[in-house]
Amino acid sequence: MNIGAPIRRFGECLSTQDEARALALAGAPEGAAVVADRQTAGRGTKGRSWFSPSGKGLYVTFILRPKPGPRLSLLPLAVGIAAREAAAGATPLPGLRIKWPNDLVFEGRKAAGILCEGGGLPGASPFVLAGVGVNVNQDPEDFPPELRAGSVSLKTASGRAVDREALLASLCASLETWYNLFSKGTGAEIIRAYEERMSFIPGERIGLEAAGAKIEGTFIGLDASGGLVCEQGGRKTVYY
Repeated sequence: MNIGAPIRRFGECLSTQDEARALALAGAPEGAAVVADRQTAGRGTKGRSWFSPSGKGLYVTFILRPKPGPRLSLLPLAVGIAAREAAAGATPLPGLRIKWPNDLVFEGRKAAGILCEGGGLPGASPFVLAGVGVNVNQDPEDFPPELRAGSVSLKTASGRAVDREALLASLCASLETWYNLFSKGTGAEIIRAYEERMSFIPGERIGLEAAGAKIEGTFIGLDASGGLVCEQGGRKTVYY
C-alpha cells in the first residue's frame, strides 16, 4: 500500500477533510491523499478552525481503511509520530515535540495539528480520514493577532524556509512506515515511540485541556490503547 498515491490537489477548498470524505465515500483507494494550497474552512479538533493561508502551510488529508477493532485508538498516535518525524527531518529541531493527543509544539507553541475522523456507508468498509495541518513558512505577522502568541511555523522555529513539497513527500513516507506497523499490530512500538517524542515525561506535573476534560496531575505514561494515564491524590485516571 502506497501512502500518497494518488494525490488530489486543490488550489483552494473548504477543507481537505471534506474533500477526502467525498472521495472516500466514492471508493477512493487506501492511501489516497487530498492536498490544498489554501483552506477557507479548515478545522481542527472540537470544531475549532485551522488557520490555512495560501502558500504558507501544508494541509493534507489521507484516506486510510484500517480493520475495525480496539487498536484503532492507536492510529492517531501513529499519524502524530509520522508528522513529527517528517517535520523534524525537514528542519533539525530537537525541541519539536508531540503534545498529546493531537498537536506538534515547539517551545510551547503549536506548529502542527492532527485530526482523525471516521466514516463510511452502511454495509461498506469504514475509513479514517487522517488530516495533518502544518505551519510551514508563516512569519509571525502572518498569524491573526489572537493566534500569534500560541503559534509558530517551522520557518520561524528553524530560521529557514521549508520546501512544502519535500515535507509532503517525507510525511507520506513516514506515515507509510508507521501505518504499516500499526496494521501489523505492533502497538507497543507505537506507544514507545510516541512517549519518546512527547512534550512531557513520566513524573512531570501537567495541566492541559484534552479529551473533553481539564487534565491535571502527574503524568504516568500511556496505556496500551494510547490513553493518557495521570495520577492525582493517589488515584490514577486514564483519558482518551
